[in-house]
Amino acid sequence: MNVLLKSAIIIDPKSIYHNKKVDILIQNGQIETIASSIETPKDTQVVTLENLHVSQGWFDSSVSFGEPGFEERETLVNGLNTAAKSGFTALALHPNTNPIADNSGAISYVKNKSLGFATKIYPIGSLTQQGKGIDLAELYDMHMHKACSFGDFKKPISNPNLLKLALQYTQGFGGLVQSYPQNNDIAGKGIVNENESSTKLGLKGIPNLAEELQITRDLFILEYTGGKLHIPTISTSKSVDLIKEAKEKGLDVTCSVAIHNLFFDDSALFDFNTNYKVLPPLRTKDDCKALIKGIKEGTIDMITTDHCPIDVENKQVEFDNAKYGTIGLESAFSALLTILPLEVIIDKLTAAKNRFCDGNTPIAEKTPANLSLFTTKGLLLFEKTHIHSTSKNSAFIGQELKGKVYGIYANNQLILND
Repeated sequence: MNVLLKSAIIIDPKSIYHNKKVDILIQNGQIETIASSIETPKDTQVVTLENLHVSQGWFDSSVSFGEPGFEERETLVNGLNTAAKSGFTALALHPNTNPIADNSGAISYVKNKSLGFATKIYPIGSLTQQGKGIDLAELYDMHMHKACSFGDFKKPISNPNLLKLALQYTQGFGGLVQSYPQNNDIAGKGIVNENESSTKLGLKGIPNLAEELQITRDLFILEYTGGKLHIPTISTSKSVDLIKEAKEKGLDVTCSVAIHNLFFDDSALFDFNTNYKVLPPLRTKDDCKALIKGIKEGTIDMITTDHCPIDVENKQVEFDNAKYGTIGLESAFSALLTILPLEVIIDKLTAAKNRFCDGNTPIAEKTPANLSLFTTKGLLLFEKTHIHSTSKNSAFIGQELKGKVYGIYANNQLILND
């Protein structure tokens, strides 16, 4: 597909065209020409959008769909279309399906089912067999079938020796291990942040200590073994400090934070809206501020939607019984633009490529076209009508946000919102 993007402002500090308004000619999936003005060649679709901005394609490091096994939550087809319309050209997909993706056949199923879509899937393989946390899964076999990393979704590695073995074993082929930051013995039966608010709500709390103790343990093990460790969706101020210290020691560790843990604090829980029941839980305003500071200073490597579709039967129930999770793809960019500078957002939405796949390619002529299209202008009152996901469990419904996503160009396809 040949496309001419007119008057596009490029946001890419690694590109010589950063902050310049240019025309971008894409032919057969490649950026052919970038210039101040380009005449339209034959058989070329012209895209003219108000205040069009373009960046390297965004990568989401923590996404769940449902297929296979939970298609009522989200199918791969609809999930990929949702991701494209939300500005994401690639995503890392969790193995929390039925059956659990703990073998090469499951990884191949996802890869094959997603062929031909504009948005690319990088499957995460389960670290342990059936996600039970007892024995390591077939890590090398999954790696050879293009699993991008290994982790048990929202399940901590309770056995420290198992994490030690995983970090040692994966060094042989450069594998990336994920360790969810929660000590279940400390968390107990908690479901929200342990704080004054949990007492007022009459809900059992998960203290910050549950996260910080697990991160401390994992970093000690990483220092002993070496290897590559990713800590997904941190949520506390102390967690930022711990990871900063580890990086200063030279440990190969990265981390992410979920958008909702930046945008909301635990005061959002007072109407018992189950869309705010997430894991890790929403913390305090001070934690939110520390996380944002950690992003700006570079300690936190990437921002994720932590997109987790949950069907209505498991969300519209009593708070205690509701499943954890919120969707976040559709609201991601506009929510971030409400709280962070644009260049920081783009950096954190593209940084995961350096950890989960082949790295970033600056926007330039004669390179593959992998682009996210958006505008920074305007306000958006986010409603259910903006949701493309099958499940509608969004914590951002009713929030006034900034800017809007137009779509993407990737895999020789232009996907635009209606």
